[in-house]
Amino acid sequence: MNKFLKIGAALLLTTTAASAGGLDRSGQAIGTLFKDGNYVELSFGNVTPSLAGSGLNSTFNGAASTGNIAPSYTSMGAAYKRPPTDQASMALILDQPFGAEVNYNTAGHVLSGSSASVSSNGVTALARYEATSKLSVHGGLRIVSAEGSYNRPVVGATPAYASTYSSDSGTGYVIGGAYERDDIAMRIALTYSSEIDLALDGTNGNLSTTLPDSLNLDFQTGIAADTLLFGSIRRVSWAGFSLDDSDPFSGGSILSYDDDVTTLNIGVGRRFTDNFSASLSVGYEKSTGELSGNLGPTDGFVSYQIGGSYTMDSGMEISGGIRFVNLGDANTAAPVGGVFANNDAIGLGLKVGYTF
Repeated sequence: MNKFLKIGAALLLTTTAASAGGLDRSGQAIGTLFKDGNYVELSFGNVTPSLAGSGLNSTFNGAASTGNIAPSYTSMGAAYKRPPTDQASMALILDQPFGAEVNYNTAGHVLSGSSASVSSNGVTALARYEATSKLSVHGGLRIVSAEGSYNRPVVGATPAYASTYSSDSGTGYVIGGAYERDDIAMRIALTYSSEIDLALDGTNGNLSTTLPDSLNLDFQTGIAADTLLFGSIRRVSWAGFSLDDSDPFSGGSILSYDDDVTTLNIGVGRRFTDNFSASLSVGYEKSTGELSGNLGPTDGFVSYQIGGSYTMDSGMEISGGIRFVNLGDANTAAPVGGVFANNDAIGLGLKVGYTF
């Protein structure tokens, strides 16, 4: 059962998040901290959204299609875990936790020529202490750096504006605890991540923001021989979040959110041989029904994922998966008044881990 516990945990995040509330991408997972022995991993993900809608055309007297405004993107990750003692573990996790990119490039739409991007890198250093065979605590520091750009053409009486924001970093903390039972492959882990403040210098205005705090509940348990139930609940405080440019010609807030976001995932993993396991899972994020910004016109989602994991006798483990996401329909605010419906995204992920 201990071996299945390790294999099952690898199936929880076989692909990057194809869509999530706000700017969320990686979900800030800490599963590496619970691996057996010395462990190292590399991960890669690719997401291809199809996000199109309609809104005002450039003459303000009719509707025009936006075309697909969301380019594909890739993400990379790495992690290393080492147990210096029988009761203590340390891990270093590299990810790209937040990001977004939109590009209105279809001629005739009122926003044609508008684009925006945000990219980030995160480094999380964690330590875990097993107080008993069932209870443990963990915590550490997380550093996130971000950069981006914003470009807006002339829209009616609104002048054009563009700024490129150089990288800045901020530091927050991570704290949590876990309950485990090896005999039934059970683990319940609760992890809190604090806010992180950023201030990015721009070629025109400067950008300031506070990345929100979050709470992750991850769980798994054996429900039958060689069968594992797993899932997660992630709550992020996106309400009140904004990207604020100091230049008055930018319009002030480039992007803002009014609602906190809860993302749910649940699935079943099955070990078919001593080396091979597979999983099916479903994800859900409730629609808020509120108007969306033109730089992120989706509202909730339902996702379906299939994953597989193969462990070699050498200690190398290869995990992969594909995730299909039905993006929630959204309407954007006036004066553009965009309508985005029947959109989706596909995510592919690959992870290679090695226990030594």
